[in-house]
Amino acid sequence: MDRNTRNYLIVTGGYWAFTITDGAIRMLVVLYFHLLGYSALEVAMLFLFYEFFGVVTNLVGGWLGARIGLNLTMQISMGTQVAALAMLTVPDVWLTVPYVMLAQVLSGIAKDLNKMSVKASVKALTGDGGESRLFKYVAVLTGSKNVLKGGGSFTGAALLEWIGFRGALATLAGMLLLY
Repeated sequence: MDRNTRNYLIVTGGYWAFTITDGAIRMLVVLYFHLLGYSALEVAMLFLFYEFFGVVTNLVGGWLGARIGLNLTMQISMGTQVAALAMLTVPDVWLTVPYVMLAQVLSGIAKDLNKMSVKASVKALTGDGGESRLFKYVAVLTGSKNVLKGGGSFTGAALLEWIGFRGALATLAGMLLLY
């Protein structure tokens, strides 16, 4: 296997692991905070800054990737997601709307840093392989995203049911740390 294919598989595996945890954390937050008695509007508020800071991250992510490198940017995204997961393992009394919104800000930043790093890495890895190779690699990567997000949602719900909120968060953080 050539170096570019190996690197593509590593980058894609990281993206897949991240996408599963991202779908899972969203489902965990929705279900758990509903179980805690949060209203539908309060649960929706938890994701407001997640999306907003994703937009901000997209604006500065390319610049950051060019300055420090795509590999480091991807590693930062995974570390940031682990931090967001860890923030939510505190006792329930700390899980106020502003606190969870802050954790979701980190998760939104992590998601868009990861996405930007992976897509730019794929372009760099295809090198002089031509546009058809680039389109094939990007198609596999982005085509798998929706399946993995759905799988992540199921994973989050299943982990919540089987090992509880904090156990699920620890499992997801461990998965990313191992990668």
